[in-house]
Amino acid sequence: MTPVHAYSRGMRLRDMCASLSFLALTALAPGASASDGGAALRLGVFASDDADDTFVLKTTAGGLLGYHSPDRYHGIVVEDVQIRPAGGAQWRDQRAYYAFATGETWKSKGLLGTDGDTLVGSVSTVREGRIRQEYFVERDLLETEQGIAGLYYTFAGAAYDIPLGRSDRHQVTALVGAQDFTGSNFRSHVRARYVAVVRPDLGLSVQLRARAFHNSTPFEFDYYSPEWFAEALPVVQIRRFRQRWMYAAAVGWGRQRDSESAWRDARLIEASITSPRAVGRGYLRASAVYSNTPIGAGASYGYRQLAVEWIVPF
Repeated sequence: MTPVHAYSRGMRLRDMCASLSFLALTALAPGASASDGGAALRLGVFASDDADDTFVLKTTAGGLLGYHSPDRYHGIVVEDVQIRPAGGAQWRDQRAYYAFATGETWKSKGLLGTDGDTLVGSVSTVREGRIRQEYFVERDLLETEQGIAGLYYTFAGAAYDIPLGRSDRHQVTALVGAQDFTGSNFRSHVRARYVAVVRPDLGLSVQLRARAFHNSTPFEFDYYSPEWFAEALPVVQIRRFRQRWMYAAAVGWGRQRDSESAWRDARLIEASITSPRAVGRGYLRASAVYSNTPIGAGASYGYRQLAVEWIVPF
């Protein structure tokens, strides 16, 4: 295992290349104007913990200008990050982001910022249509004991929603991605989801979700990185609308394995609530997830996550 101190938290050459990739994707989005909307407050909370006793809390607050809708704004957001890796000492940092959402045919959204050492954040651009297209890139610190000493990842990919037949009752989603880590590890991702709507009146669907990844340098640091990992997860989901608010819940149970272990159970529970995306109105999305897909060092795993995003115009 390569010692972490072999890599500084400074702006290394590969960090600069990642930054240029971020800026290039952001530049594809049309600019927003502060004169075509009002102002809004953006608040957010992200919390997670896992079976390795890693706890993460991220709180964000900022002001948005030119606020027109949840799909059209720009502003500045600050974030406080607290990480307690594997039950160890708590680590804390602050970040600043440029937040934006813009575009019509191609809709782009992102948080582009810095932690004082390198570029962090996420950017995605989406085109709706018969085949929905999404392209994304994200960069962040690894939430492990060695990670908070200066290990980052950059994850870029593309996803496509492809309807089967003339109706929207059957659909396949495919995602391909590449994840580059500090050090020499490079991870290739493939994910797929088949969705069949069995009761449109109830918003009831059955799904098969599959995912796999491969690491070029297994177990280089202390994050979960076997040579390969694969998972297949049958899921039942219900999604309902009430006064244009969307309520969704899903439960899945399947199998997973990696290069170091035999097949074992895979579990998933999801729930979310999302407000309408209306012009001139605020926006609220809250979600909760339980999964045993490994993220930390161990294969016997449980992961819980809560995320809230709230935009309040004024």
